Amino acid sequence: MVYRQIAWCNALRIHLRRQPEQWDTAVAPFLEEEESEYLRATANPPAQIVRQQAAELRRLREERGLLNDFQHVTMMNTLETLYNLQGGCERIKNTPFPRQYAFFSMVFVYLFTALMPLGLVMEFAKLGPDHIWLTVPFSVMVSWVFATIETVGHNSENPFENNMNDVPMTAICRSIEIDLRQMLGETEVPAKLEPVEDILY
Repeated sequence: MVYRQIAWCNALRIHLRRQPEQWDTAVAPFLEEEESEYLRATANPPAQIVRQQAAELRRLREERGLLNDFQHVTMMNTLETLYNLQGGCERIKNTPFPRQYAFFSMVFVYLFTALMPLGLVMEFAKLGPDHIWLTVPFSVMVSWVFATIETVGHNSENPFENNMNDVPMTAICRSIEIDLRQMLGETEVPAKLEPVEDILY
């Protein structure tokens, strides 16, 4: 079950980033071959892994008697929480950002940056005719700030694209793998991922 949970973390990462080609290296090593092939063919492998975990908990309680009712309910609640968190990530990934909001926010930024120098000219003219030229650097600086905010907002719409500013899911999955494998008493665990050119993926 611990290895299947590691597989779930990596399967969710692959599912959100739409990188099925990484299944063989990131997920398959933690599953039985038959189970891996079955899950790979499903539409939502991480959800199916959670279902498999729930079925395993049921077997541990009903068939093997290794869990009492309280332990079973607690672990099922944990699986439900994981499933809900997965659903939240999928909604972020699949819910399109309203195009009208994105379009009009960009238009308003352009209008603001185009009209702002007209207002600044009058203010700098009050300081004297020699200060009117300050309109240019101040307009450029303020326009750059607003354009940058617009760009950051646009790039933050989907944090699961494996870009340099996105959620470092690969590193998070590796940290979870290390923690879980050490809980099993393993000493040969993979190293934590280090940033590549100051970027953690």
